[in-house]
Amino acid sequence: MDLGLAGKVVLITGGSKGIGFACARAFASEGAKVAIVSRDPANLARAREQLAASGYHVHLARADLHEAHSAQDIVEEATSALGPIDILVNSAGAAKRYDPDMLDAAAFRAAMDAKYFSYVFPQQIVLKQMAERARANPDAEPGAIVNIIGMGGKIASDIHIAGGAANAALMLATVGLAHHYAKLGIRINAINPGATLTERVEEALTLEAQQQGITRDEALAGSQSRVPLGRYAKPEEIADVALFLASRRASYVSGAIIPMDGVSAPLI
Repeated sequence: MDLGLAGKVVLITGGSKGIGFACARAFASEGAKVAIVSRDPANLARAREQLAASGYHVHLARADLHEAHSAQDIVEEATSALGPIDILVNSAGAAKRYDPDMLDAAAFRAAMDAKYFSYVFPQQIVLKQMAERARANPDAEPGAIVNIIGMGGKIASDIHIAGGAANAALMLATVGLAHHYAKLGIRINAINPGATLTERVEEALTLEAQQQGITRDEALAGSQSRVPLGRYAKPEEIADVALFLASRRASYVSGAIIPMDGVSAPLI
């Protein structure tokens, strides 16, 4: 299936590791021109090496997306290097978990900075540019945005209240903005992954194994046994859905929130 992504300019926040990195590899494999953003130069360098080893060359941008001016800078940098952005994939930031008794104003602010504003700031800048191009040339293929959010915005967890609130806010922003920009053909969708085998989950498994006096594989088996599909997702599986949502094959899909949690939380 031709997804029509060859030559498209794709900006991926949080693209140096985890799901974001899987998205960078997937879009590059489709022939897209990819820019990845991270605030960690070591992660960016490692991502470049790994992608180059597979024959993919991407533009790197270092930024802390908690600040609106940083988001503006990386959008301008990516546009200057590769051209106008056709697709934005937001995958940056992970909110810290807290015991509810430890939640305070700073914790809620940190969660919004980590998971809400780090998405909203680049999204608003890219949306305005996409809208200007769509108004100037109604026959051109419109842009697309995919937000990688998380099931924490739908399923309340005692230790993920602040981060879950940020996720819920992102879902609302995704659907609301999709409704507003539909008249220009700009599509905005989201994916809500459940547990996915990323570096963050690996760290949690290691900690759980240490606490219980078991091996990492035993900790993983116990956790996966609670997933109806019998396993955690792979980052590449999330990336495959992001590819589809960003492509012309999903031209009538907008304002959708796609759950990818192995049916752990069956919702309608």
